[in-house]
Amino acid sequence: MATDAHDGPVPDADVRGQRVLDLLDRAIDSQSQLVRKNIARARQRNPEATPAQVIRNLERMYVSALTGTGAAVGGTAAAPGVGTGVALALSAGEALSSLELSALFALSLAEVHGVPIDEVEHRRTIVMGIMLGGTGSTTITKVAERTGQHWGRQVVAKVPVETLRQINKILGKNFVTKYGTKQGIIVLGRVAPFGIGAVIGGGANAAMATLAVRAGRRAFGPSPTSWPGQTCSTPPTSEHTPG
Repeated sequence: MATDAHDGPVPDADVRGQRVLDLLDRAIDSQSQLVRKNIARARQRNPEATPAQVIRNLERMYVSALTGTGAAVGGTAAAPGVGTGVALALSAGEALSSLELSALFALSLAEVHGVPIDEVEHRRTIVMGIMLGGTGSTTITKVAERTGQHWGRQVVAKVPVETLRQINKILGKNFVTKYGTKQGIIVLGRVAPFGIGAVIGGGANAAMATLAVRAGRRAFGPSPTSWPGQTCSTPPTSEHTPG
């Protein structure tokens, strides 16, 4: 049990929960600067791609990347001379990678849909809301006192930041409970020997990615018919922005 200088002992569960949220914030901060590059990568083969085509590419890239990281880490348990301790250590690092991939995917969707992500509370709501799926959607619309479909457009861009802070506190608790439990099960599965871990790791990550893709579609609704602030035939300036 940890100790807080002002409030006395802090339950271990709270400490672990804060670590999960710290990892999430690290992932969001690191990936926020890469959103435009990610969209540009999704348009690489077809610079004239529509937003709908780019979103499909983003979805494929995300599912493929997340599945690949899970399978790669899971496969280490079957490698000669690699012990469970090494596999667990790699899984701990992969947890951050999974969060980073998920944050990048969610924020990239928001960018394509023209939803502002310049404020940290906006980013937190978008990422946690998509990763939590139906639970996130219900929480967001309830606290924001908004009804209707596509909370990504109806809530994040329109409610006050103070309301988003309230939403994010609740989402954070739900995120720790749901993500922490899932990640713990997946990590244990990945260290299974004889290649089983690769199957479990890749399959579990693929399932998580698929759920996030579905949640993203529900959050933002139909793809824009043109790029935000641009005509259908004009590529967005963000693609050419340095850095």
